[in-house]
Amino acid sequence: MNTAFINLNDTICALSTPAGSGAIGVVRLSGPDAADISLQFVEISRDVTAETIVPRMVYFGKFMVMGELLDEVLITYFKNPHSYNGQDIVEISCHGSVFIQQRILEALLSAGARLAEPGEFTLRGFLNGKFDLSQAEAVADLIASNSVASHRLAMQQMRGGFSLKIGELRARLIDFASLIELELDFSEEDVEFADRHALFDLLGKIKSELESLKSSFALGNVMKHGIPVAIAGAPNVGKSTLLNALLNEERAIVSEIPGTTRDAIEDTISIQGTTFRFIDTAGIRHSDDVVENIGIGRTFEKMNQAAVVLYVFDINTTTEKEIDEALASIRNQLDDPEKQIILVANKTDMLGEAPHSFRKLVELDTLFVSAKRNENINLITERLLKSARQGDSTDQTVVYSLRHYEALSRASQSIASIEEGFANGIPSDLIAIDIRQALHHLGSITGEVTTDELLGNIFGKFCIGK
Repeated sequence: MNTAFINLNDTICALSTPAGSGAIGVVRLSGPDAADISLQFVEISRDVTAETIVPRMVYFGKFMVMGELLDEVLITYFKNPHSYNGQDIVEISCHGSVFIQQRILEALLSAGARLAEPGEFTLRGFLNGKFDLSQAEAVADLIASNSVASHRLAMQQMRGGFSLKIGELRARLIDFASLIELELDFSEEDVEFADRHALFDLLGKIKSELESLKSSFALGNVMKHGIPVAIAGAPNVGKSTLLNALLNEERAIVSEIPGTTRDAIEDTISIQGTTFRFIDTAGIRHSDDVVENIGIGRTFEKMNQAAVVLYVFDINTTTEKEIDEALASIRNQLDDPEKQIILVANKTDMLGEAPHSFRKLVELDTLFVSAKRNENINLITERLLKSARQGDSTDQTVVYSLRHYEALSRASQSIASIEEGFANGIPSDLIAIDIRQALHHLGSITGEVTTDELLGNIFGKFCIGK
């Protein structure tokens, strides 16, 4: 979508409910002629016109096309500026027939409306100052949310929590910038209006808050897209069987032949409102097979990317020494040696008696399961849910958008350049450039600084009708 050519005086229309048949469909209009155009077709009563229709009241009417009744509808009028996007909006609720919805749209188009571009209803709200850019993005995230965590993040951002934090940082930086700019106006007199020590302390605080927001991205990304859980272990210990048990479907190939899984298999499932991405990896062992070794290499990559590792082993054949050696080897190859590793002792259905290592395994908080018989799988999901709830229980602002993370990173780099400039005695006019850069990057998050390309990229990803 090229936002440079968006005309806010056009009246736009689109189907706001998903395409296809359903119980009802909602057609939405937005623009100065929304009421006039819709009432050309919807008969309510002789007393109701575009001038007399009462805002936020639901009317029952008949949608007529060329004198013939198309459908009985409900129509609601929202008058500017008290509407979703600050314009006049009309919503027509009809029966969910594809034919009826299409005929309503054709009628509205014939009366002067045009089809909305993807995200144009929300874009108009941003351009009319109903919400900032990060809040507008949160609308799309809220629609796409598929878990408690992703819904919570989108609601927090849509309510302006993140925007408020960015606004505070930007306001403090503007106060700082005003003093530097004032010095530039009196550069010939060689005066300093800004206390350099106080400004340096302020920069440190701003940088610290930026780093805190950046560090929350790892958590936010996991909360939005699902918690990655790698299933690792030696070949033929039941990793693929466990994946199938967790997903409750035959997702992975199960075979008695060691090394069957040569590449990572991923699937997502929501457990009590929390999304997990389970990754079944190739078995870890020494192998002369080139292809299998590539798969083993990817296993360690996936374990590094995962938030939690389920290390699965055959309780009937694995010794304490082998478990200790395997855990030590895994931690040596992980970027984060403190990453949570949950031990899963599989194939308990084949046990004749308690193994010699039972006491040690209990001390290691091992989960005893039979993936084949689907026994005690709930112990794994309960442990994962407990870990997830500990991780996302924070009330602090959490960043989950890559665009926002990149803007924060650039702003942090600019702050670092300002600090370096002060330390090296660089002239104020050069420092002012870095300050403007930092303000630019922060402003790009909330939309105080925008380009047509940026807006087109963001709103072009919205569904039509929103």
